[in-house]
Amino acid sequence: MIILENSQLKATINMKGAELSSLFDKESQTEYMWDAQEDLWAYHAPNLFPIVGTLKDNTLLVDGKTYQMNRHGFARTSTFRRIESAPDHAHFALRFNDDTLQQYPYKFEFQVVYQLKGRSLKVIYKVINLDDKRVYFSIGAHPGFKVPLTAGEAYEDYTLFFEHPEHLESSLLSANGLFNGKTTPVADKGELKLNKTLFDADALVFKNLTSRSVTLKSQRGDKFVKLDFPHFTSLGVWAKPGANFLCIEPWLGYADSDQDLQEISKKEAIQFVEHGHVFEIDFTISI
Repeated sequence: MIILENSQLKATINMKGAELSSLFDKESQTEYMWDAQEDLWAYHAPNLFPIVGTLKDNTLLVDGKTYQMNRHGFARTSTFRRIESAPDHAHFALRFNDDTLQQYPYKFEFQVVYQLKGRSLKVIYKVINLDDKRVYFSIGAHPGFKVPLTAGEAYEDYTLFFEHPEHLESSLLSANGLFNGKTTPVADKGELKLNKTLFDADALVFKNLTSRSVTLKSQRGDKFVKLDFPHFTSLGVWAKPGANFLCIEPWLGYADSDQDLQEISKKEAIQFVEHGHVFEIDFTISI
């Protein structure tokens, strides 16, 4: 475990998945991250690479060849190496290897950087192309936050407020985690009120949002979680039905549709980085 700390916050990062496992407010003695209960959801904040969501038949199609990869990709279960760490920042990397090449036929390095400043934690993703051709990928974050944050509050006391008062319409997923081409209205005025049945039909997926920040807050308390994701175009929101957490997930890329298998370069919202170049994107958690 790597620990980052300043006068206000303490963040703990696991070498497995370069995953943020704790974000602790020293002043109020409050833990903000979900505790990864095995029987509900055994993660805290996985980093999603090189895919987001589920592939049709767990199959990735690259240059006419098929590869098998599980939901959300292999980064979240891979052991990263530490490039650098200091009291207020840490830098991790996952480089291609024999195992990744069996699932994803590209030479790459995926880096995750954490920077602690005041009451905020900035997370930076870098995808470095080490191949002799264009590398295609999807990328996303999946942090899960405790709800409620304060004793005596209820899950239903919390609302996710979007930066702009937009109409929230979710793209629907089928039972196998693939998009079925349908949408449904969820909320107006950019306010999503939580309840324990909100995710009975899987995640809510908001594509092409105007908002680039959201704030999770209770109507009965002053604690909050704010995510700023200036360059991510979409947001997934999810919890295991009935569980006391909420995942707020900035994404670039999506699960497959339930139609025909598509070449990776044709996948919706796919990203790419050219030979010798670096792709970089970030988001910030503030409490």
